[in-house]
Amino acid sequence: MSQIESGWGSPPSAKYEQLAEKFRPLFANIRAGAIARELRREPPLEEIEWLKQSGFTALRLPQSAGGAGATLSELFTLLIELGEADSNLVQSLRGHFGFIENVLSNRDPAFQQQWFTRIARGEIVGPAWSETGEARQSVFSTQIKRSGDSWRLDGKKFYTTGSLYSDWINIGLTDENHKGVSVTVSRTAPGVTVLDDWNGFGQTLTASGTAIFENVEIQHTDISEDAHFGYSPAFYQLIHLATLAGIGRAQSGEVAALVAARTRTYSNGNATRAADDAQILQVVGRLRSAAYTSGAIVQHAAQALKRAFEAQQQDDEQQKTQSVAIAELEVSQSLNVVTDLLLNASTTLFDALGASATLKPLALDRFWRNARTLSSHNPRIYKDRIVGDFAVNGTLPPEQWRIGVADTPPEK
Repeated sequence: MSQIESGWGSPPSAKYEQLAEKFRPLFANIRAGAIARELRREPPLEEIEWLKQSGFTALRLPQSAGGAGATLSELFTLLIELGEADSNLVQSLRGHFGFIENVLSNRDPAFQQQWFTRIARGEIVGPAWSETGEARQSVFSTQIKRSGDSWRLDGKKFYTTGSLYSDWINIGLTDENHKGVSVTVSRTAPGVTVLDDWNGFGQTLTASGTAIFENVEIQHTDISEDAHFGYSPAFYQLIHLATLAGIGRAQSGEVAALVAARTRTYSNGNATRAADDAQILQVVGRLRSAAYTSGAIVQHAAQALKRAFEAQQQDDEQQKTQSVAIAELEVSQSLNVVTDLLLNASTTLFDALGASATLKPLALDRFWRNARTLSSHNPRIYKDRIVGDFAVNGTLPPEQWRIGVADTPPEK
């Protein structure tokens, strides 16, 4: 069924249904095995390959470069649909889609052509930016050092989400002059080790663990300045919100199906069948409303990102800065609303089903665990303050942020 027929509202464009129709059978196949993968902790290697072969991972590339030419609004709506099938896959591809935005924003034709060709072939790129321990916000412990005519890379990264499934790894690091740069290396290059050691209680199949780089050879042409596309913080946060919206659709659909099939009921219930009990229907209705509202918010915020992307293609610096700040503001305004809706819904869903809903084969607990984990990745406690500061003082959100130990101010 179309998005409108399914009750999820208007699609983001006139061509969206034609675009989505290609992937919906694939999403259905992915969803069919989601619970089994969760229970057995089976990495979605085959499912990632399906997405690569289908062209999903090249959605944002121009049609002339072998992609679908999807807008950001179309991309985020499709990510909601993929999140409904399996939220692990959206998060696993988060770094890849962010890398594509960097490629689209790059003004070097040779760089663009190189990566357009690779991505059109189905190759995907995973991230390796975050560090633990004594990592600082302005300087990475992961560094490159000159070795003859080339460079050598050494370091260790965590939260390398999806890199285990990727063909390439994009790495944030510091050069010999303490300047922030990035390199992209083959995941199978000598000296590269990616561990499946993510042990969080949610989003367990995202391979968000450790990547180790030991004496990895780097060519000078592989080194790029540490320059993200301007709307990157809003982009990465909105992917988490799209994943949450997908979780909302999945849990409302699974609970509705379980209620429809339920034969047992309580003696103090309102009907002989749970499917006819007004209070049970109310719980299911609230779950679906949370999913609808979350999806509508994500689709609306994606329009702000689309405007920021379009402004970035122009030469008006003031317009670029303003559009990026507004996109960050809109996502900040969305973040806690969507998060609260899904955290609450993933808890109250059990009220519709009773104790049998806690049985492990149903894996209904994964919805709360996944929603809670995603909510912890987004720095949600700061968002209301940022929004309030704009409302009261007109202060625009910060352009960039990085997790790490705060740098010590220089002594005066």
